[in-house]
Amino acid sequence: MSIKKVAKVVVNEVINPAESLQQMLSAYTDCLKVAEQEQTKRRKIDAWENETITKINTQRELLMAYLDRSFDERAENFRALFAVVDNAIASGNNDQLALTLNSITEIAKSSPFKDLANLATVRAALDDPNHEWTF
Repeated sequence: MSIKKVAKVVVNEVINPAESLQQMLSAYTDCLKVAEQEQTKRRKIDAWENETITKINTQRELLMAYLDRSFDERAENFRALFAVVDNAIASGNNDQLALTLNSITEIAKSSPFKDLANLATVRAALDDPNHEWTF
């Protein structure tokens, strides 16, 4: 396009100041709306984040309580069984010794983590003050 044609187009399309101001105000209003929408989205994300962190911390506490209780119970079972082993050795009762050593071996083979597959069961067990922990 030649310079003459460009000049003619510019002259023919006179810029209306009122229209320009209206376009700028419209763009500014649109910008404010978008900013408000994005702030709302950020507040929702922050709320979701806080809720998710709270859930994670609750599940962590639940898991840690379960592990504390299961390992305490497991340790107590081993103490009791080794006391039986000591008594069996002291009394020379080989049948009792063999049975108790077999029980110790079975408990040692089992994993205290096997029941964690179903956290709902664990949660219900932790909430039940009368629950007996067996391993």
